[in-house]
Amino acid sequence: MQLRAAPHGALAGDVRVPGDKSISHRSLMLAGLAVGESRIEGLLEGADVMATADAMRQLGVGLERLGPGSWRALGCGVAGLAEPESVLDLGNAGTGVRLLMGILAGHGFTSFLSGDASLRRRPMRRIAEPLQAMGAEVLARSGGRLPLALTGRVDLVPITWRSPVASAQIKSAVLLAGLHAPGRTTVIEPLASRDHSERMLRAMGAKVESGASAEGWVVEIDGEPELAPQAFEVPADPSSAAFPLVAALVAGDSALTLRGISVNPLRTGLLTTLREMGADLTLANEREAAGEPVADLLVQGGALEAVDVPAERAPSMIDEYPILAVAAAFARGTTRMRGLGELRVKESDRLALMAEGLEACGIEVAIEGDDLLVTGPVGATGAATIDAHHDHRIAMSFLVLGGLGAAPITVQGAETILTSFPGFADLMNGLGASIEEVGP
Repeated sequence: MQLRAAPHGALAGDVRVPGDKSISHRSLMLAGLAVGESRIEGLLEGADVMATADAMRQLGVGLERLGPGSWRALGCGVAGLAEPESVLDLGNAGTGVRLLMGILAGHGFTSFLSGDASLRRRPMRRIAEPLQAMGAEVLARSGGRLPLALTGRVDLVPITWRSPVASAQIKSAVLLAGLHAPGRTTVIEPLASRDHSERMLRAMGAKVESGASAEGWVVEIDGEPELAPQAFEVPADPSSAAFPLVAALVAGDSALTLRGISVNPLRTGLLTTLREMGADLTLANEREAAGEPVADLLVQGGALEAVDVPAERAPSMIDEYPILAVAAAFARGTTRMRGLGELRVKESDRLALMAEGLEACGIEVAIEGDDLLVTGPVGATGAATIDAHHDHRIAMSFLVLGGLGAAPITVQGAETILTSFPGFADLMNGLGASIEEVGP
């Protein structure tokens, strides 16, 4: 599918973007490990999360959709999943497959996991290694890639695992495996990554402790708990909100309200950075929903200034760098985004693709090591056709750029937007954007 975004004026509206993808994946999985019936409201019903739902059904979890975003789950207990009869196909869901590996490590059967072409290129070794240290067997393609076979065991060994990077996926996989290990399992990461798993597990009755130490950020979980069913309330996804947010900031006299967004401190790096750039952002109606801090975000358009984004902020905004690069193209001066090596192993090499795409649109951009440098404000963007390489965030970022620049931008491979933001074009157009499907 090809989408084309044409230049537009100011944006205005009061909307809620779809539910948080990270929390949606975890809600389905943890509801499946609870004993009894859980309810989920606000679930993101994009392709990635639906792939996780299909996998949990194959593992014996009773899932029923009651209405838009409203689901009922009948859990099997921490050790109660059933051996799947066929391959678990997670589509493009990197979070889904990596967290599921952690859960399956504690079950005494063999599972086969695969995904689409993009997911089969992504590395799984960083997940497999700690699970193997706990006693699971993982047989994968070269480079630790999918498809893979995972044989779990019911008597996993608790470990202390030092993660080489701050990654919520690595940490969560080890913690979920730790549910099946007697004793205490520990993860040490260089910086604190997203803590949705920890918050949700605590709410369900697991003993999870976390804090800073001389070695880094330490998270510990005591194994073999009984997880209580929950009423999960999924907040709006801050990573999805980033697209209309940046579009409104740059587009003149825009005034936008984004409702019910997660403002978990480990997810607000983009807001911090945009405020440093001079953005007019206000949080209102701050509250807590199912253990997660939530607020409405009020956005006013205005001028932006370039900043230097420190590497240690990356874990709190790793998915937002593509759209931040678009904002930087309209800020005065050179914005340097440091320490983006992790972007090379996302759905695509996002670091390279953003640089190539921005340059194709007439924007001054450079890569120095793992740093991305974008210089603005761009005088006039040129018309361009961008191949998103099956990466939903690349696709949406360039569609936002097409609306803010001087010439239309066409994005090829835009169907992947459905993995995280179904209804993206309709929502943006309702605010005043101009996105249409073109070509075959």
